[in-house]
Order: sequence, then C-alpha cells, then structure tokens
Amino acid sequence: MLKETEVVKIRRKVLSEIAKLTFAGELDKHNIVDILDGIVTEDGPRYRCCVHKERAIVKDRVKFIMAQPLDIGITEAATNALNGQIADMPILNIMPEACDQCPIDTFFITNACRNCVAHNCIASCPKRAITVVQNQAYIDKTRCVECGLCKKSCMYGAIVEITRPCERACDIGAIKADKERRAVIDYDKCVQCGGCKVACPFGAITEQSFIVQLIQQMKANKRVYAILAPAFISQFGMKVKPIQVINALKKIGFYDVQEVSFGADIVTLEEAKEFAGTVPEKQAFMTTSCCPAFVGMVNNHLPQLKEYISTTVSPMVASGKVIKEADPEAVVVFIGPCVAKKMEARQYPDIIDFVLTFEETEALFAGYGISPADMIETEFATTASRDGNAFARAGGVVQAVIDAAEKLAPDLQVKPHRAEGLQNCKVALLQMKAGKIDANFFEGMACNGGCVGGPGILIDTRVSTKAVDNFAASSSMVNAVENQKAIDDSKKDIHWHKK
Repeated sequence: MLKETEVVKIRRKVLSEIAKLTFAGELDKHNIVDILDGIVTEDGPRYRCCVHKERAIVKDRVKFIMAQPLDIGITEAATNALNGQIADMPILNIMPEACDQCPIDTFFITNACRNCVAHNCIASCPKRAITVVQNQAYIDKTRCVECGLCKKSCMYGAIVEITRPCERACDIGAIKADKERRAVIDYDKCVQCGGCKVACPFGAITEQSFIVQLIQQMKANKRVYAILAPAFISQFGMKVKPIQVINALKKIGFYDVQEVSFGADIVTLEEAKEFAGTVPEKQAFMTTSCCPAFVGMVNNHLPQLKEYISTTVSPMVASGKVIKEADPEAVVVFIGPCVAKKMEARQYPDIIDFVLTFEETEALFAGYGISPADMIETEFATTASRDGNAFARAGGVVQAVIDAAEKLAPDLQVKPHRAEGLQNCKVALLQMKAGKIDANFFEGMACNGGCVGGPGILIDTRVSTKAVDNFAASSSMVNAVENQKAIDDSKKDIHWHKK
C-alpha cells in the first residue's frame, strides 16, 4: 500500500466517519459536530497552534467532503448533503485555514556559501542583487528577478531554489500565492488533475466528495450501478481478487457492478476507426481522449491543437451510455483513481451521476464496516479484452489502438508517441505539430504511470502497473476487434462521439 502520511490518515478518517454516520442514519445536527471532537481531541496529536484551529480545519474538510461551500454552517451543510444537494463550485478547493502560507522567496543562499574569491554568483547576476554580508553572499529580494543564474553559477551548490509543493506539482501554472501568501487556484488554467492535492504537505487542498449523496441514493433503493475503472486491480489489497471487490460493493448497496474496461474496448474500436478515417487523409495526427485532465490541458492551454483530439468519448462515458441505454433509471457511479473524472462527469450529467476515487470507496467500506478481503470468492470472468484491461497503465491506450488498427486496416501505418505529465504532453504535442516528432497518434496522460498513478490511488504505481499487466494477460488473449460482437450487442443505436 501507499505510505499513509498524517495528512492522508486525517483525510481518510474524516471520510470514513462521515460514511459511517450516513449509513447509520445519524448524520444529524448532534453527530456531525461530534466528528470534530472525535477526530481532534484535547490530548491528541497537534499539527497547528491550538485545538481550535485544528477543529476549524476539520470542519472545512467535512464541508467539502459533503460537497458544500465553506460559507454555511456545518449543520446546514449536513442537511443539504442529506437532501442530495451538491454545491456549484470547483472540484478542487483550497482550505484557507489549512494553508501554511509557505515562503515565496524562490532562491535562497544557504550556510554552504564559502564567500569564495571567484564570486560567480555576483558576476552572473544581471540585476546586481547579490552582495556579501557578514562573510556570506546575500540576495536582495527587491532586485532579484528569479532568473536562476546565480544558482547555476555557484560551484558549491550553496544556492537552492525553493518552490511551493503545490506550485511545483502543477505543470500548467494554475496555482500561485496571493498577497497574504496563501495559495490560490486559477480555475481558468486548472484542469482538476489533483496533483496539487497530493503534493500539499499541509492537506490544504481537497476535493468535493459525493459519498453522502450517493449513500442516500442507495438507501432509497435506487438502482445504483458501480462502473470500475481498469486500474482497480490490486487497489484494495494485493491478495484481494476482483470478484471480492465486486461483492463488497454489492454488499454496501450497489445494485450491480460492471467493468469500465469493456467501455475501453468500445473506445479502442471507435478511436481506431476515427484514426483510419481522418488522419491519413489530412496527413495530420490524432490524440487520445480518455484522460480528461490531458484534454482539459489542450483545450485551455493549446487551443490551436483542439482539432487533433479524438472525438470519441472516454471509457467512463461509454460504459455509462451502455448502462443508461439498458436501464434509463440507473444511477451510474464511476469508481477510479482520478479526480479529473469528477469534472468530466459534469459534462455528461445524464450519463454519469457520481464519481468516487478508490480512496473514497475504501472509506465507504470502512464506514459500512466491511473489508473486500473478507468477501467470499465466487465465479468471475472479465467482459473485456486484454487491451481493454490494460488501459489503466501508460502505453495501454496506444497499444490497444495499434492492435485494433492492424485488424481493421492492415495497410494503415500507426506511428505512436506518448507522454506522461501535462508539461511533457504539452511539449510533445508542440513538437509533433512542428514536425519534430515523426508520429501520427499520441497518447496523453496527466499522471505519471497513467491512470494507475492518479491522485485517488491506494497502492504504489509500480506495483499496480505490474498487477494490471498480469490481470490483462491472464484475463483474455483477444483484443477489442475480436470482442466486437459483444460490443455490438450492447451498442444498439448509441452514439460514441462527442457533440
């Protein structure tokens, strides 16, 4: 499992407590306030100045977990959540009280400075911002333009570059410090990838959760379907079998559980057909469309390249469409490693009703009082192909499309390229557009390792990548084209492309 920092422990404890109270029907005025006293005790560990600030931060966290704004009381927030209300606000939010207002001085001269004779730092500074004070180099912040030349020139490595963890984690520059040195998110740039949430060591960045609203749907006996992302393999324990996870989900109230890897097979075929029908004729290239953070990065930061994104919907949306076609009254819940999927779901409100991360799902199990490891093992056979099950790891999508294209259009040459991390994706796309990379099909993934490296995972990316590969290899040796009949049987008259 991933190392549980104190930030992670607190977040998961709050999630589990809220799930527990909601399942028990006790998320009322009295019990919601008791969460604060139960999590932050007088004799418990202290991370801030006093117990009052600790509880204020937990109160804010509780509101966001219930998908409510900070400017209302906690009891009103609980009432709204129990009534199914979800606040109209961004998925990722910063809790001002929790932000430590990290220093914003980028370059800092350490005690390793020897006040050498060469003074390369002084000579390299274009603004003459460096002088010697008390036998050590000193940077005048009123003159410094943070060019970094001093750091590069220091032979001792005595000058270090300090950036906020949240800023460093954001490849697209969507987080900056305000006048009070608190972090703020520029939502015109943000793609809700969740990298900043994972990076913040103070737990000041959190996300909207919908566990209260979802539990209420299950308690109302709605037909709630869980669609499991291909990355779910091994997430709830290396020895936990897929059928045990499925049985655990049914135990807590899900009506049925289906694999998004089947939707990945649909996407594979549609992207292969779209590639064959457009790229050779236009002598251009096409990108994948399954990662919403990657698609958001192109739309927000490289709008001139929007035309190259595949119009095929993501596996999540494809899976949801199949279920809604068969059962229009279904409540569809995507369960996966991704925070950006919550943003994507808002674009398809008639198809995807809720999105949960694996972390939130683990909290549901804990709140209900069960563990997937304790579930019985029954018969299980994946409905997806080898390629569909491999979608979760980096390179899985591009390999699936190559395999499908070889069968659909044997004469068509697919020249793939892929990148992980939004900055790497941005650079690669610009190079492809400029003709510096000889490729005509691009897989873009916001998270390192692909979906298995998302912000909502429970297990190390390297371990889960191996587990996904093993499951894909053992589950089915066919590819998406050979799974065509099953797809056609489910497809009917569904449209698989974005409007």
